[in-house]
Amino acid sequence: MKGDRVEIVIDAGEGTRTYEVKATRAGRRVEVATRRGVVEVSEVTRTGTPVRTARFMASRVLALVEYPVMDVQADERAQLRDAG
Repeated sequence: MKGDRVEIVIDAGEGTRTYEVKATRAGRRVEVATRRGVVEVSEVTRTGTPVRTARFMASRVLALVEYPVMDVQADERAQLRDAG
């Protein structure tokens, strides 16, 4: 969903570097995959076509934090359930 984002912190040798991949348009989402020692973070369309991809060596990744967009409808349902 638009607004999803993933923050990646890597060891750059002399310190750390932080990268961020965001879902920039409606209908896009951010997916994370780990394959053969590589962490791949991709912004993909509804059909699964990658728009932008960032790849990092898994041994260099210090932190990977996912920030999903809050589901507004789920929040509203929870509030109604708690109030009633």
